[in-house]
Amino acid sequence: MNKQIKAVHFDADVNLINHVEKRLGKLEVFHDRITNVEVFLKIENASHQIKDKVAEIKVSVPQQTFFGQHESKSFEESFDSAFNAIVKQIKRHKSKQLQN
Repeated sequence: MNKQIKAVHFDADVNLINHVEKRLGKLEVFHDRITNVEVFLKIENASHQIKDKVAEIKVSVPQQTFFGQHESKSFEESFDSAFNAIVKQIKRHKSKQLQN
């Protein structure tokens, strides 16, 4: 599984990168044929006083791509919510495959 973590327009600290990598390691439990994972961490509304943290996750498996995005006040919360959305999509996809 190829992992890419990209912080857009800021430098991510070590704790955030470790949190993301730890959670991404658990993806293989849900699908054993994951080929590529891309994580984008962005700061939205930088011109306003309130800065929202956005996490986008794209997971590629053969013949399928899953995408999750969430926005909140912290990167950890945003990433965890997007990660949970990806897990739900993978589980739904696998259950459909088993039914066919």
